[in-house]
Amino acid sequence: MLPPYRTRFSKHQFTQPQLLGILCLMRYEDWTFREAEVRLGEHGELRQALGLRSVPDFTTLYRFLQRVDERTLARAVDETVRRLSGVGRGGRKRARVAVDATGLASGAVSTFFVRRLHHHGQKPLPWRYWLKWVVVVDLDRQCVLAQMARRGPWNDCASLPVIVQAASEQTRIGLVLADAEFDSERNHTYIRQQLRARSVIPAKRGKKAWRVRGVRAEMRRAFPRRLYRHRARIESVFSSVKRKLSARAPGRLLPMQQRQALLLGLSFNLYRLRHRYLLLRMSTEPIHCKILDDSDKQCWIQGARAVL
Repeated sequence: MLPPYRTRFSKHQFTQPQLLGILCLMRYEDWTFREAEVRLGEHGELRQALGLRSVPDFTTLYRFLQRVDERTLARAVDETVRRLSGVGRGGRKRARVAVDATGLASGAVSTFFVRRLHHHGQKPLPWRYWLKWVVVVDLDRQCVLAQMARRGPWNDCASLPVIVQAASEQTRIGLVLADAEFDSERNHTYIRQQLRARSVIPAKRGKKAWRVRGVRAEMRRAFPRRLYRHRARIESVFSSVKRKLSARAPGRLLPMQQRQALLLGLSFNLYRLRHRYLLLRMSTEPIHCKILDDSDKQCWIQGARAVL
């Protein structure tokens, strides 16, 4: 997927797939750049699994992440989705997907204690912005099909056609579920006419006295609750990502935070690829022994190297 080296003038000390694999492992274990350097120096098995002859400096990892663009990460996500094909579909020819967004912290400060300090001391919150991670999730396979990240708060109603189109290039979509943030007649029209799929979005925008037409009027008149309740699986995916991997997108600059969020989605798909037959239904309980043994880590890294 990635060429071994960026240019012919590279030092040829580390390959690009090796560095990207280290970044995915860093997001999987929720390490910082310095922690990744220390851990690789301590464990020879990890270096052997990654094919490293020496340990890269933390600045090497940071600068490589600065050079990685969103298209490269999107191609890596597409490859993981391709390798997950046929798992957990239940005989359906077209996928059931859900679109939703969640917030990621830009630092290591505990949000629980920040809110507790705010409620007890009535002091203003120390931040005004956060990173908003928008994803399209296959509800049957419980993997990320497409993703994007931007600074929040932001209304992503107009972003639904773009991100759903990116997901439809990987798999045929038969049903799109979304919450009221994406309530728009234009979104219904795009899903039903362009993708030939069914859309279920609650029509909650505007006042009840307003007259709505088209699909939004149908959603308000006879909302398919039994079909819509499958959207809760995307919340399970968010909970699993934040409990098992990380709830942060660290970085001082917005582009770095966005790349960290996209790496988080790629790392989660690699996690699903490693456990595709063991965890067909995702558990939201945290893994208390998250630091896996060396053999398990080697298997995970070998799967990541095969994809990258």
